[in-house]
Formats: sequence, structure tokens, C-alpha cells
Amino acid sequence: MSGWLLEPVYWNWWLLGVVLMAVEAVVPGFFFLWMGIAALLVGLALTALPELAWTYQVLLFTLLSVGSIVAWRLRLRRHPTRTEDPLLNRRGHQYVGRVFTLDAPVVNGHGKIRVDDSTWKVLVDQDCPAGTRLRVVGVEGVMLKGVIEP
Repeated sequence: MSGWLLEPVYWNWWLLGVVLMAVEAVVPGFFFLWMGIAALLVGLALTALPELAWTYQVLLFTLLSVGSIVAWRLRLRRHPTRTEDPLLNRRGHQYVGRVFTLDAPVVNGHGKIRVDDSTWKVLVDQDCPAGTRLRVVGVEGVMLKGVIEP
């Protein structure tokens, strides 16, 4: 088969598979890993069927890539990754349930609280003066939602 980089043809697919897996090491997301595995599998299929037309090779690569990516996403949805600290990268959610004192008064539903060494905007249903104690009950985007403590 002319025009291929390497002979026998399966070496091209194995090379593509290794390159895609190397890209996965640099780019996060488990996307290129599955494409790399699909390329390796097409190369393996070509060892058994060396006369497979290039159109079927590309079709097989596409089906294996998309199928493996979809299967992985479904598996992750059914069995999410468990961690000892599920709120590690969700800082605002770590403060839910804690009580803080307002640094700035709540005007038109917006105020500010001090959390350790940072200041957070807070949403509250009613206006109140600085010094009021608030309990954080949720997170909306980058703002905390609070209710006035009795």
C-alpha cells in the first residue's frame, strides 16, 4: 500500500497510538488515552487482517475511539471517583454550615465576610449592618449564600 509512512501498515497505527498516549500525558482529560488505545487496537486488527482497506481502518478507529470515550464517561457517571476530601477544589462549599461576621453591611442583598485571610462576597435575603453574624447555607457561583443567625 503506497503512501503510508511505515510498512507493514499496522506500525502506523501503533505509532499513532503511542503518540496519542504521549499527548494524554501532557493534556488532561482521559480523551487522548482512549483514542490511543483505539489506534493500538486497529494496529492489532491489521496484524490479523493485513488487507483491510484504509477506509475500514479509519472507520474502526472512529468507532473504537468514540465507543471507548462514551463507555468511560458512562462508567464515571455510574461510579464517580471517591476521595477523602471531596471539597478540596470547591473552596466555597467548605464553608457551608459555618458562621461568620459581616465585614461590610449587606446592601441590596450583597455584603462581604472575612474568611481566614480572604474576603468573600455574600448574598443575604435582607439588608443588615456590619457585625451581623451569618450562617453560610450555600454557594452561588463565586459568592456565598448566607442567612442571619438569630
